[in-house]
Amino acid sequence: MVRKLHFQTVPLADLSLKIKTQAAGLPKPIVLVVDDETVIADTRAMILEQSGISTMVTYDGKSALEIAHKTPPDLLLTDVAMPGMNGIDLAMAIRRIIPSCGILLFSGQASTAALLDAARVAGQEFTILPKPLHPKELLARVSGTLESRARRKERANLHVVADQKQQLTIAREAKDHSAC
Repeated sequence: MVRKLHFQTVPLADLSLKIKTQAAGLPKPIVLVVDDETVIADTRAMILEQSGISTMVTYDGKSALEIAHKTPPDLLLTDVAMPGMNGIDLAMAIRRIIPSCGILLFSGQASTAALLDAARVAGQEFTILPKPLHPKELLARVSGTLESRARRKERANLHVVADQKQQLTIAREAKDHSAC
């Protein structure tokens, strides 16, 4: 039996996405795209690049780790089922070396449930998105993950600034008190 797939053709220009970090004058977010299927990896990267997101592409987990060590990404976008290092092992390794990195996993295989269970046992929780995924949904997921990451980073920075102000106040009060 031959199964026909119906895909909607969407011009990349119609998928334009402006992430809030760009409007704020911050550097473009960097997404590390990993898939052993080169056409899929390259297509995802092209969709993201057309939407103003910088990408780095690789086709296996080991290379992805090497790239992430040199240039830490803001988001890891990886397939789960790959030869050698699978996407869940890659995601856990990235989370250890770059805790602030967002992670989105993709899989077209139902056999990923056992891998997810192993990640949960290791204390890691991941969401796996279906493959294929419409470009609009891909951009929505990437945008949401990057914006959530930016908000967490901003909150962390506000806490640091508040702590610094408190320490300055304490230091000034101590100086004023010792001058008396």
